[in-house]
Amino acid sequence: MSLTPGKRYHPLLNKQTQPEVLPTEQLQQLVLTTLEELKAHDIKTIDVSGQNPLTDRFVIATGNSTRHVKSMAGKLIEAAKAAGAQPLGVEGEREAQWILVDLNDIIVHLMLPQARAFYNLEKLWEVSREHRSGVRSA
Repeated sequence: MSLTPGKRYHPLLNKQTQPEVLPTEQLQQLVLTTLEELKAHDIKTIDVSGQNPLTDRFVIATGNSTRHVKSMAGKLIEAAKAAGAQPLGVEGEREAQWILVDLNDIIVHLMLPQARAFYNLEKLWEVSREHRSGVRSA
């Protein structure tokens, strides 16, 4: 075994291992449970598999204030990391009107009520699904 300068090797930690990937259903349950415990409002899951090449599901939830939205994002990230689901990215933490947490198979949108009403992601994806399937609602 060759040693790279500045790196320490441990016989038990030197093995190449693949990180375990949390199945989508378990990840979704973790997200929903965490958001419920944090008193998120109007939690909604949208299945976008086959419609979005980046993810399989969106979870959208509303917070009472920017402080609440930031707190939910922070605690969700902690819970995901503890379960072995390293977030791929987090956007919007500074303004905290809409924080996006990318957990790969699930993208979580944490929003203030005003932002959620303005962007209306649920309606956007419902219309997108109808357009792709050729189904029109009455």
